[in-house]
Amino acid sequence: MKPDSLLANTNVGRRSLMKTAAGIAATGLFPQRVTAQPVTTVGSTSPASIVVSDSAAIAGTIYGKMRGFRHREIFIFRGIPYGAPTGGARRFMAPAKPEPWTGIRSALAWGFASPQIPPEHWDKDEVAFVYEWNPGVQGEDCLRLNIWTPGLDGRKRAVMVWLHGGGFATGSGNEMNVYDGENLARHDAVVVSLNHRVGAVGFLDLSSLGGKNFAVSANAGMLDIVAALEWIRDNIANFGGDPANVTIFGQSGGGGKVTALMAMPQARGLFHKAIVMSGSMRRMLTSDFSAKLAGAVLKEAGASKNHLETLQTMPIDRFVMAAAAAAKKVYPAGDFSRPIDFGRHAEFNAWAPTVDGHILPEHPFWTSAPSVSADVPLMVGSTLTEFGVGYGDPDFEKRTFGTLRDLIIKGHGSEHGQHILDAIKREHPGANAAKLYAIWFSMGTRHAAVQQATLKAAQGVAPVYLYSFAWDSPILDGRLHSFHCCDLPFVFDNTDRCDHMTGGGPEARDLAARISSAWVQFARTGNPNPSGLPDWPAFEAVKRATMIFDNTCTVKEDPDGEALKALDVSMRWT
Repeated sequence: MKPDSLLANTNVGRRSLMKTAAGIAATGLFPQRVTAQPVTTVGSTSPASIVVSDSAAIAGTIYGKMRGFRHREIFIFRGIPYGAPTGGARRFMAPAKPEPWTGIRSALAWGFASPQIPPEHWDKDEVAFVYEWNPGVQGEDCLRLNIWTPGLDGRKRAVMVWLHGGGFATGSGNEMNVYDGENLARHDAVVVSLNHRVGAVGFLDLSSLGGKNFAVSANAGMLDIVAALEWIRDNIANFGGDPANVTIFGQSGGGGKVTALMAMPQARGLFHKAIVMSGSMRRMLTSDFSAKLAGAVLKEAGASKNHLETLQTMPIDRFVMAAAAAAKKVYPAGDFSRPIDFGRHAEFNAWAPTVDGHILPEHPFWTSAPSVSADVPLMVGSTLTEFGVGYGDPDFEKRTFGTLRDLIIKGHGSEHGQHILDAIKREHPGANAAKLYAIWFSMGTRHAAVQQATLKAAQGVAPVYLYSFAWDSPILDGRLHSFHCCDLPFVFDNTDRCDHMTGGGPEARDLAARISSAWVQFARTGNPNPSGLPDWPAFEAVKRATMIFDNTCTVKEDPDGEALKALDVSMRWT
C-alpha cells in the first residue's frame, strides 16, 4: 500500500508519519508457476513478450465483451467498468450497475482514479524516489477494475482482490508500480485490483442533513468495493477464476478496507479469505464525528442542508478542495511524540467508514471479531519499522542510545519508558539506537495487528495467522529499515520491478518467492503452509505464534510481547 496522504494537512496517514517521524527522529516447495508455451506472432519465428491484437485476449462479461492484451503469457485487462459513473445526481449515492455495450470494448488503459486532492508528495525527494507514485488521471467515472490472469480457459483459480492504500482518502489500484499483478498471477492465481470513491466523494456522511436521500453517503466508497466483489462473483469465471474462492487483501488503508468488509453484512459471501497488512483499523468513525465533519464541509462549500444538491452540481475539483479544507479544521491534532494505535483512532484519517448501524453495524474487531465473517480465515501482520525511519535525514543512523532513552521517557515517563526500552533492547539485541527508535515508534501498528489476531482467534471458528515483516531494505544506506510498504514488492513478487524499494537482486528475489507463494497458498486453501517456509502455526492467544519474514524466516512466540504489554499499560490501548 502506498503511504496514506496528509490531505493538505487534513489527515494523518503513512506519508505524514514518514515526514513527521523523520523529523522527530527450497523453491520446490513453492506452488507451481505458470509455464505456458510462448506466443509467437504471425510472421515471426521468435516469442513475443507482448501481444496486442483484435483477437488475442477476448473475455465476456454480463455487460459485454472485453479485449485486453497478453504480456509474457499473462492476460491483462485494464479499466473494466464495474459500476456506472458517479457524478452529478449519483454523487454520494450507492453505486449503480454499468450500462451494457455492444461489440467488443477495449480494456488496455487504466481507468480514472477517484477524485481526490492533488498529490503533494513529489516534493519529498527521497520518499518519491522510493515509492515512484503514478497518481494517474482523476474522474467521477472511476468504478473500474483491472485483471491479471494466466488463462481464459475456464479453470477455477484462486482469485486475489487487491484493495489499495492511501487511507480512505487517496490512491488508486494502479497508483504504484508495486501494485502490478502480473508476477503474482504467475503463481497460477487471478489477481484483481480496483478503483473506488475515496475521500469526501466516498465517505462524506450527509445522512443527518439529507435523510434517506443520502442514507448511504457515509459508506459509499465501501459499497463501491462490494459492487466490485459482486462483479467478480458474476464474471470472474470467464477470466479463469473461481468465484467461490476469493481472497481480499490490502495494506495500510487497504487493510482497513479489508477489516471493514469483514464487518459488513452486504459483503458476506463475496469473499472467502482475508489478508490485512499494516491496516488493522479496529474502530471506524462515529456518527457524531462524521456529522460534525459534514457540517464543516457544507460551510466551506457554501451550501446549506436545505440545498444539498449544491454539493452534487458544483465542479468536482471545487468540492474536493472545500472538503479538504473542512477536514483540516475538524480532524484532531495528534501527539506524535509517542506511538499511535491507528487501529482505534480512525478520526486521524478524517475520511473513513462510519458506523451507521446498517451498512457498517458496529466497529469491526473492537470488543470482538465480527460474527458476519466468523468463517473467513484471516492473515494479519505489519512491518517491524513502519514509521520513524530516516527519510530525508542522513544523520538518522547516528542517533545515540541516550537520545533514544530521552525520547521514550518523554513519551511514557521514566518508569514505563525505561521498561519499554529495556524490553525492546532484549528482543532486538544488536540493533542500533535508530532502529530501536523506529521499532518503538511503530508499535501502535503492531499492537493493532496483534489485537485483531487475538479477537479473531478467540472467536474459535476460522484460523488466523500472524506475521511480522522484518527485512531491512538496503536503500539509502539502510536507514529506512523495514519501512511502511516495504513488504509490498515481496507480496507481489515485484522486487526487481521495484528495486527503488528493495535494491533488487537475489536476496530480495528469494524472499519474495517465499512470501508471494505463502500469500497465494493462503488464497487457495486458507492456510499458508506449505510455501517454502518453516511450519507456520495458526495464532492462538497463549503462544501467539508469529512468522518473522527476513532473510532467514523463523516462527517466534509473542515477539515484542513484553514491550507491547508495557506500552499497553502506559498508553491504555485496550
